Amino acid sequence: MAKKLTAQAEDFSAWYNEVIAKAELADNAPTRGCMVIRPYGFALWENMVAVLDRMFKDTGHVNAYFPLLIPDSFFQKEAEHVEGFSPECAVVTHGGGKKLEESLMVRPTSETIIADMYARWIQSYRDLPLLINQWANVFRWELRPRAFLRTTEFLWQEGHTAHATAAEAEEETLRILDIYRTFAEDYMAIPVLYGPKTDAEKFPGALQTYAIEGMMKDGKALQMGTSHDLGQNFSRAFNIDFQTRDGSREHVYQTSWGMSTRTVGAIIMAHGDDRGLVLPPRLAPHQVVVIPIAKSDEEQAVVQEAVDKLVASLEGVRVKVDDREQFGLGWKFTEWETKGVPLRVELGPRDIASGQAVVVRRDTGEKEFVSLETLGKRVGDLLETVQRDMFERALEFREARSREIRDRESFMSAANGDGGFILAHWCGDPACEAAIKDETRNTIRCVPMDWEADPGTCAYCGGASERKVVYAQAY
Repeated sequence: MAKKLTAQAEDFSAWYNEVIAKAELADNAPTRGCMVIRPYGFALWENMVAVLDRMFKDTGHVNAYFPLLIPDSFFQKEAEHVEGFSPECAVVTHGGGKKLEESLMVRPTSETIIADMYARWIQSYRDLPLLINQWANVFRWELRPRAFLRTTEFLWQEGHTAHATAAEAEEETLRILDIYRTFAEDYMAIPVLYGPKTDAEKFPGALQTYAIEGMMKDGKALQMGTSHDLGQNFSRAFNIDFQTRDGSREHVYQTSWGMSTRTVGAIIMAHGDDRGLVLPPRLAPHQVVVIPIAKSDEEQAVVQEAVDKLVASLEGVRVKVDDREQFGLGWKFTEWETKGVPLRVELGPRDIASGQAVVVRRDTGEKEFVSLETLGKRVGDLLETVQRDMFERALEFREARSREIRDRESFMSAANGDGGFILAHWCGDPACEAAIKDETRNTIRCVPMDWEADPGTCAYCGGASERKVVYAQAY
């Protein structure tokens, strides 16, 4: 912990990689493009999983598990899907020392194999809706891997649902989008823009893709979750049909949706500072770290008794007591700052004699003295305050780095500038969208659903436009 991190302003990419290593979130694996998620990083992911899993189950979804290996013939059934994923697929051609009769794709996503199973399970309208989620790993052959953001193997959840009508499928797609938005804002403390993607950016095989987009501290966008309305594209390819109430047969309408360990990267980049991680309290592995301060055995006994009482008063709070004797106070302070623990509580003989403890906020560095009698309540209040303040700061940062632009000259200058969100009109022409991406590396992140229609002209080509979209360089 002795060596300082590279400053974000100096090299954001180097800072990101150093934080992951020093905070012990993950390490590079021997397999190209893969990472080992270390216990501290996995504890953060587990907290995220627990919250999302509860949100899914509260809306009627159940968990299942589907195979990692998918027959190549399944992918060939949906042309747009196979075209979109073929460059990223890892393929198993041999097993048991022999060449396989049919190659197997290592799961990049599970629409095809789940569709095959749904064709077996769904016979009648009484079987609908079918609302299944799975927590799994997937493989996508990344050319430029980066820990948590783009790795060959990563963890995620993928939901797959089947419905009797197009309206029900669209309702499900938007319900999940709202779950993702709520999770990002209320738990990750990251404000997001949300809405449909353009056809060029949508999921291969979907009628419509909706996404949540957050801004990272370098001004780039990060797509943090997607929800897809698949219509009948996969149900027709896999013949998933059902008997309707009137006795006729119709293909089901499907959705799929996912959020991955990329969200860990989002938390790092949206909140971290030059000292390391800054974790939102609702997801932090340790919400409070208690550091006892004692020099002699006599002091240690007194402090330990006070620490035990303190921890008991913090009911429902995730507490870590760092009583390691081999490290000094300065080393401990730096370690837990790097790991982003929301609150640090320092307790020594003088504090006990005064009936108080020192409480330090990680997000602001503010220090206060709190009575031991009221510490439990004060810590609870502070954790909620830190959670709220982190969201507000992230929102203020996003607003400060967002620009509304209407003319081409300003648009091109901003698009080739130092990042941030560009709010501008787009004519709807894919050729125009492609030209912008080619010239500026900016893409349309989404068409925000909560923005009202605002007729104008395309900032790039001058064509007629019904509403503004969000442009940004993205991870």
